[in-house]
Amino acid sequence: MKVGLVRVSSVGQNLDSQIVALKEYGCEKIFSEKKSGTITKGREVLREWIEFMREGNCEVVTRIDRCSTSVLDLQLIVRELEDTGVTFAATEESINTRTPEGKCFLNMLSAFSEFETSIRKERQMD
Repeated sequence: MKVGLVRVSSVGQNLDSQIVALKEYGCEKIFSEKKSGTITKGREVLREWIEFMREGNCEVVTRIDRCSTSVLDLQLIVRELEDTGVTFAATEESINTRTPEGKCFLNMLSAFSEFETSIRKERQMD
């Protein structure tokens, strides 16, 4: 079973395009939240999504930053999934942790995602 997560950072943003993409990918259930992806603390919907999964399922997002913008948090989430026999996929980034290539690409993109978030934060502070 493919189970999706859609996320935006603020209440004024729209989830519709992510929902459409995940339905087209074949997700049978989709969790949605409007919270920052910089930390996992306090993200109840993220925790529900993870706990909903069963062996053989695939957790799906449109882009990895919809799950988390922290390299460490993303690694911990993926490790938790792998320990229960669940894979992770991102539709727009050709990521699927069933393959060594998918895992490698996930690791590379997560570093860039965290870097981008840090740069944006610095610009906002200025």
